[in-house]
Amino acid sequence: MAKKKDAKKKIDWLQVADTLLLSRAIDDLEESELVPDKKILYQFSARGHELGQILLGMQLDQPNDAASAYYRSRPLMLTLGLDAEDAIASGMAKSGGYSDGRDIGVVCNKPGNEGVTVLPMAGDVGSQYTPAAGWAQAVEYRKNVLEEDEYSDAISVILGGDGSVATNGFWSCLTMATTLNLPVLFYIEDNGYGISVTSDMQTPGANIANNLYSFKNLRIFDGDGTDPEEALSLITEATGYTRERKGPALLRLTVPRLNGHSYQDNQAYKDDDLLNKEKKNDPLKTLKKYMVPKVISEKKWKELEEKNREIAKKAAEDAWNRPDPDKNRVTKYALYENGDELQEVGGLYKERFDFPDSTEEPSPEKQRINIVEGVRRTMEHELNINDKVVVFGEDVGAKGGVHAATMGLQTKFGGDRVFDTSLSEEGIIGRAVGLAYAGLMPVAEIQFRKYADPATEQLKNTGTIRWRTANKFAAPMVVRMPGGFAKCGDPWHSESNEVFFAHMIGWQVAYPSNAQDAVGLLRSAMRSNNPTIFFEHRNLLDSKYARRPYPGDDFVVPFGKANKLQEGEDITIVTWGAMCERVEAAAEKSDISMEIIDLRTISPWDKESVFESVKKTNRCLVVHEDSQTAGFGAEIGAAISNELFRYLDAPVQRLTMPDIPMPYNVGLMNSVLPSEEKIIEKIEEISRY
Repeated sequence: MAKKKDAKKKIDWLQVADTLLLSRAIDDLEESELVPDKKILYQFSARGHELGQILLGMQLDQPNDAASAYYRSRPLMLTLGLDAEDAIASGMAKSGGYSDGRDIGVVCNKPGNEGVTVLPMAGDVGSQYTPAAGWAQAVEYRKNVLEEDEYSDAISVILGGDGSVATNGFWSCLTMATTLNLPVLFYIEDNGYGISVTSDMQTPGANIANNLYSFKNLRIFDGDGTDPEEALSLITEATGYTRERKGPALLRLTVPRLNGHSYQDNQAYKDDDLLNKEKKNDPLKTLKKYMVPKVISEKKWKELEEKNREIAKKAAEDAWNRPDPDKNRVTKYALYENGDELQEVGGLYKERFDFPDSTEEPSPEKQRINIVEGVRRTMEHELNINDKVVVFGEDVGAKGGVHAATMGLQTKFGGDRVFDTSLSEEGIIGRAVGLAYAGLMPVAEIQFRKYADPATEQLKNTGTIRWRTANKFAAPMVVRMPGGFAKCGDPWHSESNEVFFAHMIGWQVAYPSNAQDAVGLLRSAMRSNNPTIFFEHRNLLDSKYARRPYPGDDFVVPFGKANKLQEGEDITIVTWGAMCERVEAAAEKSDISMEIIDLRTISPWDKESVFESVKKTNRCLVVHEDSQTAGFGAEIGAAISNELFRYLDAPVQRLTMPDIPMPYNVGLMNSVLPSEEKIIEKIEEISRY
């Protein structure tokens, strides 16, 4: 175990001063020259926050430590080895840096190839918390389940401001850390303001530490982040407490925000007395007073100041002379494709996991199974062959899931590998991100499609991780999500709205219509290097139509490869999910020769198969359960009309739900869903055109 460090003997105050002066020199240069000259377009100052971050960074000395920070965390990055030129070049949106010009310069990341991993930051407040809890849980998993000793002392540190303690992410992470007793340190920099809103509007009494003393399994530390000795003592004790596996801790340090929220913020909402008080409490002044002349002479201090001003100036010149990012590569890394270079952090591919051979040819058993059993058996097999797969969500453990898809898995594989979570979809997805960063394959369940809404921020961020870090990080995972109508409808459990995820950059989206495809698509998703939304339609889970023989433990269905359900000559019907059953039933009652294509995946979708069919039939109808306006059928119709206009004998048509939520009353529900009768009527209309 890591031993508690002697603050007075171990700290290198010259290094602290050197780093703080470099951070301040960069801020000075940006604010006085680079932003006014429009060489940097988006700037967030770290003035006032530097001392504590530097002292914290010096405590992160284990190779599997992780820091999850935010846009005011550059002093921490400099402490952990960030080069000044890379720091400034990122702000200038030049090539290299954190993102190769794709993201705001202060939204940092750092693969832990030679030390601490800094998880990809985000521009939204509070989203840094739950992925860090996932990393901490993965640390415990790798230490206790996989018996990897190198994770024994690792911790996960989260940096956040006082404004972030009001967010869903903070509270979800706090619940995870305390209920699971994870090695998490919450490092809260309280500067009194969230942009212009004071801390008393973020938490009662304006002090989150005071409000959390009653939390079980949480040690609270609270103090002054500008006093060198006090800050060091608290930071050393807090990190030591967490590293020694005594439990999670929260450290709140008060600091001044010496500049506005961003460069454009003039802080007119602060009065002169407060501004003067903050200037007097500048940690640069308190550090200098602490060190001069006891540790360093005034002359040496001035030499350090001058040295770092020159470093910043030279770094800015070199950064500006870097080329702009290659425009031809701007679309690269939205998704991983076979043959691409691997990300530096995250996922089974980076772990070099050796997947068994797979096949697209099924080896069917005699007995037909439903989709629930197909999903359950697929997860069971992948859990059997891969000890880095973990399955989790609300009620997936002893209950076996609200749809029984995880029945018996916890009994067989234990609570470390199949486990229940707190009731927070933000926490479920954020946790999955951190687990994926740490090399596991998370398979998360969201009980119903509508329940994914609170996790929208994490879901969107997950999809863009690879792109916005220029392939440094990725978080491959599977999110299972039942939805759609069933024995009845309603606005909360019966939503489909798959188009929302099709529009979410970086995600694959699967929507199987039968048990065989569910097995093959889920296995493909669990062995993919991309994150996947896996839809399980509620009306198909145990339907006779969807039952198929189990296709074998090696069977996969590639993403972007549709299934032709029926050959035809007169019209192409494109559909997916539960509408496949209704379209096939309609075809049996009609004399019109229909070619029926089940997309199986809508992101990517099999444009080639659809186009080939439309070129043959010259007519097309898209049938889906989602509402009409901007539904995925609009994308298909637009693509056909744009690229195959000369082949068409009639306009591409759509048959969908109207633009309303799903009704609860069965009669109302059936009146708005595409029915066999409506499908036949629409096909006859198109055929007469």
